Amino acid sequence: MIETIDSDTVKPAHSPRRRAARRVLTALAVVGALLAAVAVTVVVGHTYDLDERRVAIPGPAGELDGVLALPPGTTRPVGLVVFVHGDGPVDATSDGFYRPLWEAFARAGYASLSWSKPGVGASDGNWLDQSMHDRALEVGAALDWARRQDVIDPERIGLWGASQAGWVLPEVAATRDDVRFVIAVAPAINWLRQGRFNLLAELDHDGASTDERARAVAASDTTRRLLRAGATHAEYLAAHRGPEPMSAARWGFVSRNYTADATADLVALGVRDIPVLLVLGDEDRHVDVDETEATYRALLGDRVTVACFAGAAHSLARSWVEDDALRGIVTAVLAPRQVFVPGFLDVQRAFLAALP
Repeated sequence: MIETIDSDTVKPAHSPRRRAARRVLTALAVVGALLAAVAVTVVVGHTYDLDERRVAIPGPAGELDGVLALPPGTTRPVGLVVFVHGDGPVDATSDGFYRPLWEAFARAGYASLSWSKPGVGASDGNWLDQSMHDRALEVGAALDWARRQDVIDPERIGLWGASQAGWVLPEVAATRDDVRFVIAVAPAINWLRQGRFNLLAELDHDGASTDERARAVAASDTTRRLLRAGATHAEYLAAHRGPEPMSAARWGFVSRNYTADATADLVALGVRDIPVLLVLGDEDRHVDVDETEATYRALLGDRVTVACFAGAAHSLARSWVEDDALRGIVTAVLAPRQVFVPGFLDVQRAFLAALP
């Protein structure tokens, strides 16, 4: 006997419920495809043509946790670029910021050596306990270590440094004849002048009123007076009238370094016949690039090559990367090489490729 089915119990093939379900499934499929595409883009964007090796470098205050990034397939000694960080608790890769540079240098036939600052990651010590001279001694220890590595050509070693490294690079390069070149990115000349320039540039950028500007300058003047007087952190806190005050460790760091000035070391470096590449950004609010360029040209003469990029911030990233946090993060995640202003990587690669 054939069973009959009441037609009222059968749902139409294209009922509203099924159409809605299909729309949901289609949307999920599209979202899944987009996420897969984003994942592939991120993986490709963060894949670099490098052979990275973790290394341990004996430093003046303990062991430094480092990375040696070699051109892939390296079978003979290659040149080396030793990285010198700017301010702050920077790790060996600078949160991945350095890898596009390492890749560019590898394409020019150079390895890169970098390490986490003391107290950062697995490195011993505390970077806030350092003076600029201490930092120079640390770079010297890294150079000594690098010269002992079979994969490094000791006749082709140079320095790369950014920002605060501007007070370290000249001392090291002027006192060690095994440094054959220098790449200085956005270095300052004088600590106090740099600080005042940065303060005023940020006030201008933020559109500060006359009263806000006056209060900020007065607070800065108070801090300078306390530094010159050798004030304790407690005395600084008692006199502080600005925004968030420095911690005791930061106050100690600034107290040790606020008199830093690169002029004398640049004069000494000028005696050495080594090429220097000075890289600047015309929208740098941290460093007075006009002062830096004029000083380098006056003291180093034709030994220095200057590359100044339009639309570049202090980090030589495109200026909107620093000013638009969301857009900068998206770019850093999806296309990290595009964070930098166009030509930044190329000019450094070309500089290295042209060395003897």
